[in-house]
Amino acid sequence: MLSQVCRSGFQSFTQRLLPWVQPTILSRSRRVQPSAIRHVRSWSNIPFITVPLSRTHGKSFAHRSELKHAKRIVVKLGSAVVTRGDECGLALGRLASIVEQVSVLQNQGREMMLVTSGAVAFGKQRLRHEILLSQSVRQALHSGQNHLKEMAIPVLEARACAAAGQSGLMALYEAMFTQYSICAAQILVTNLDFHDEQKRRNLNGTLHELLRMNIVPIVNTNDAVVPPAEPNSDLQGVISVKDNDSLAARLAVEMKTDLLIVLSDVEGLFDSPPGSDDAKLIDIFYPGDQQSVTFGTKSRVGMGGMEAKVKAALWALQGGTSVVIANGTHPKVSGHVITDIVEGKKVGTFFSEVKPAGPTVEQQGEMARSGGRMLATLEPEQRAEIIHHLADLLTDQRDEILLANKKDLEEAEGRLATPLLKRLSLSTSKLNSLAIGLRQIAASSQDSVGRVLRRTRIAKDLELEQVTVPIGVLLVIFESRPDCLPQVAALAIASGNGLLLKGGKEASNSNRILHLLTQEALSIHGVKEAVQLVNTREEVEDLCRLDKMIDLIIPRGSSQLVRDIQKAAKGIPVMGHSEGICHMYVDSEASVDKVTRLVRDSKCEYPAACNALETLLIHRDLLRTPLFDQIIDMLRVEQVKIHAGPKFASYLTFSPSEVKSLRTEYGDLELCIEVVDSVQDAIDHIHKYGSSHTDVIVTENEKTAEFFLQHVDSACVFWNASTRFSDGYRFGLGAEVGISTSRIHARGPVGLEGLLTTKWLLRGQDHVVSDFSEHGSLKYLHENLPIPQRNTN
Repeated sequence: MLSQVCRSGFQSFTQRLLPWVQPTILSRSRRVQPSAIRHVRSWSNIPFITVPLSRTHGKSFAHRSELKHAKRIVVKLGSAVVTRGDECGLALGRLASIVEQVSVLQNQGREMMLVTSGAVAFGKQRLRHEILLSQSVRQALHSGQNHLKEMAIPVLEARACAAAGQSGLMALYEAMFTQYSICAAQILVTNLDFHDEQKRRNLNGTLHELLRMNIVPIVNTNDAVVPPAEPNSDLQGVISVKDNDSLAARLAVEMKTDLLIVLSDVEGLFDSPPGSDDAKLIDIFYPGDQQSVTFGTKSRVGMGGMEAKVKAALWALQGGTSVVIANGTHPKVSGHVITDIVEGKKVGTFFSEVKPAGPTVEQQGEMARSGGRMLATLEPEQRAEIIHHLADLLTDQRDEILLANKKDLEEAEGRLATPLLKRLSLSTSKLNSLAIGLRQIAASSQDSVGRVLRRTRIAKDLELEQVTVPIGVLLVIFESRPDCLPQVAALAIASGNGLLLKGGKEASNSNRILHLLTQEALSIHGVKEAVQLVNTREEVEDLCRLDKMIDLIIPRGSSQLVRDIQKAAKGIPVMGHSEGICHMYVDSEASVDKVTRLVRDSKCEYPAACNALETLLIHRDLLRTPLFDQIIDMLRVEQVKIHAGPKFASYLTFSPSEVKSLRTEYGDLELCIEVVDSVQDAIDHIHKYGSSHTDVIVTENEKTAEFFLQHVDSACVFWNASTRFSDGYRFGLGAEVGISTSRIHARGPVGLEGLLTTKWLLRGQDHVVSDFSEHGSLKYLHENLPIPQRNTN
């Protein structure tokens, strides 16, 4: 009876762990119908992306961003990926996720092939059950359950395990692919199948036919009969099939695949064994770099270690197949690791034959870190001198800057909207204004880094100071605004921060020359590398993952850019605002002469700016008054499209188009008008629909104005002033790195002060904490000391 129960439990093994697996196995000869594929595309929870997949094989991809064009892909699953931690049985959750990703890519029109391990582990589980079940039932009953668990299981021969597990492994794959209406076919090979010309042609023909029929081939070495590898058999330029790494490489080259993805239990290739203190993940590996890598031991299961994977990867790369080695076991990434690689995201180690002309972004981050630390040690006068020199260069090299900007404008013509073209454009007046702003920053930088904020005498001869220091390395990402580069660079220099800049490709020529001028200015004190311009094909999302190199991200651009960065940043603070929904409340006691000027300037002076007016709140008593008519007439003359809020629309017989949402940033000559009953009603509306950016009251009643100023919880709150004053230059900060609406660290226009943090300096004379105990000889004083004034002349 015990035997029957155990056998029954094992036979229902797959069904119990995969309740969603259909009991019927899809026939290997079944052809997937197009209607089924269409159904799967809309069903999968991984987004479907249609990409052009036509490509002539012959040369590997040079950059990660090109991987999205890969049509034929081999995915190699290492033993550590498909097996459980106890090496007995399969990791069903990971396998299900991998099958889903492969299915999604297959349904995009790609040709997917799997090289999988796992037969030995699956067979080991079955044989262990069989050994336990072969014990005498009587012995088991007499020995008790505890003794049954402690029974010694003999060492199982790998070929026997493979023979016992191969059919079960394939049945599991078929059941999983069935969920996506995809057919799978099994192919078992040995080294002889590649050395025998006839067999090799047969294998090649079979694989091509399967791919033609939209079937996913699942390939594995026939471990039940495979002989031991012959030593040095992979000389003469042909790799020997010794394990699944070499099998995947050989298959990829034979089938002229575009991409080989090797999944293991490590993130990729490291410059020293993973886990060691100095180990760093290698983002891109080039042929010839093997000497700079120290290989560790092989994984807990499988036949090949990282050295075998690198050897196989380089052989495939030489054959024209791109390769990525990545982690297929990490629970946070395994659910999308394959699709992320194909989308070109920075995952694992990418093997490339093309070395970039300049440093990698990781190297730039390290240079910015070391350069920023050197910058922070300079005297304030030296940092100011650098900024003054940069200001002079902006005017002295004006013609070269404008020529580069003209080229950007010509290339952007017809591709960018008019507001973005305006942002992209530089002029003599803009450069002059930039130079003036930079000189303001230089003047304010005299008393920034190292300023003492607080001094305390803890005890006799034990003094504590709190001083300002740079944040570290800043990453500033900006769109269509080349004038942003010198502004941000000057603020970083003044605050002693290292800086990574990522500009939009539409301003590449302008950014390049402005960065060269910045480095020329930095060179006068030997800190040229403190400011780096990222010119590689790094995606913004990949930059946001460099949490060990970047201390603060500051996005400058559209609300969508800010939201994307806030979503992508993992472990790195983001300073900025995702929306600029600025309000102006016109009180019942507002001046007729002031209102139209303030509304016109706030809305029409630069409607694409984040500090432009988006919602006008009108006190109910002003409806159908000359003041209200003047506002409407002015907006009509300025060709501003009006959207009526719900309350405003209720007062009108024929109203403008009713607003779709009261929480809208138009960024154009469009404005929402809404009616409120009181100043408190206006405040409530702002708190509900605003973005905490900039909000204004227009009134002649000082008491009402002060109530508004104190109760509106926004970064900038004004009385009888345009929303457009919300700007670092207009605030006298010289420039700004952005406007922050968060409540932590800095808020509003962020200038020099917002790029500083603090550290504590304690100076003592052999002080120990035990001296301050109940029976100690010292007592805490905690006396506030005067702060020394620094000479800023």
